[in-house]
Amino acid sequence: MKLSKEDRYIRRRLRQGRKQAREFYYCRKYPINPKKIVFTTIEGTTGFSCNPKYIALELLRRRQDLDLVWLVDDMSKEFPAGIRKVKNTLKNRAYELSTAAVWVDNSRKQLECRKRTGQFYLQTWHASIATKPIGLQRGASFSKIARMVTEHDSRMIDLFVTNSAWVEEHAALGMLYHGKMIRTGSARVDALINDRDNIRRKFRKKYGLAKDTKIAMYAPTFRSGSQGTERDPAVQNKMPDFGMLKKALKKRFGGNWVIVLRLHPQLTARHISLGLTDETETVIDASREEDMCETLGAADFLLTDYSAVAFDAAFMDLPVFFYVYDLKNYIGERGHLLFDLDDLPFPYAETMEDLCGKINDFAQDDYAKALQGVWKTLGLKEDGQASGRIADIIEARLEK
Repeated sequence: MKLSKEDRYIRRRLRQGRKQAREFYYCRKYPINPKKIVFTTIEGTTGFSCNPKYIALELLRRRQDLDLVWLVDDMSKEFPAGIRKVKNTLKNRAYELSTAAVWVDNSRKQLECRKRTGQFYLQTWHASIATKPIGLQRGASFSKIARMVTEHDSRMIDLFVTNSAWVEEHAALGMLYHGKMIRTGSARVDALINDRDNIRRKFRKKYGLAKDTKIAMYAPTFRSGSQGTERDPAVQNKMPDFGMLKKALKKRFGGNWVIVLRLHPQLTARHISLGLTDETETVIDASREEDMCETLGAADFLLTDYSAVAFDAAFMDLPVFFYVYDLKNYIGERGHLLFDLDDLPFPYAETMEDLCGKINDFAQDDYAKALQGVWKTLGLKEDGQASGRIADIIEARLEK
């Protein structure tokens, strides 16, 4: 029987995974360092960012006796004193992970990764509440190899930290995870809640903006085609008409506005740039800022599509709008959204004309009230104290 192209690819990946796993088994001859913690974000493609960043900072604040290791592809990325960055090669990854007491990650571990008895794997994930489906929620577009990687990673996880009852209810289908969970909140959201004024000042100073400049952040989600089609990371949604957007924002909210673009880190890691086609409007491209929170925290308005960043922004009561010009096609390729957009407090539009009209009609008081209703329904816990709770869990584990 002739194998399909997908089955041949799966066999190749499995053979590669088994071969590379030998490095992990070889490194078991080295003892586990009871004070070593290894952090990774988006498989090493990003730097000091997301939930692991704020967990590491809290641990650094508390003590200096830990060996905090960060696996990263690009060694030019900067890390604070106290973080030991290590090039994310197979040999380095195998050694550092095999000799660490704790792993902290915000995405999947690779197929070759093997965890030893006594090690503790804490999964923080890079998105919490979301509209786009993942895992089995994707239906037919969830490929066989994606399921294998997901199941392999989920079997190794010891604890999954969440921010809501909603995430816990969706973990079985989305993460293929049935293990222990604890509701701590999202470490990255702590900065948005506790340090927003400082983030706003720093961003405006860095980009030479006046203190009273208003920022509209545009952050589209990652598109790469269906799992069952040829995957092209450069397939992204077209840019909105930023000129129309700025005029609508100024009319509704007043002030002077600039547009800040934030592409998905999967694109910037691949050095893919969509290009800014609007020749008449100045757009700040902050896609290569390491930490999205240091851009989002500076914003006054968020425009996205299906990205989980919508909820992070809403935790700050930021006006959030969805520009979903390709809604039907996206659902057809990715699978049904996890929320009916009409049930969310975020106004959405499929055309620029409709988007500008809804910006003009935006009522802040009604929006804030609707948000509180959603948080109650989802069983949300985001109070700015997540980093401390997670650090407590790690320290308790280290003591064992």
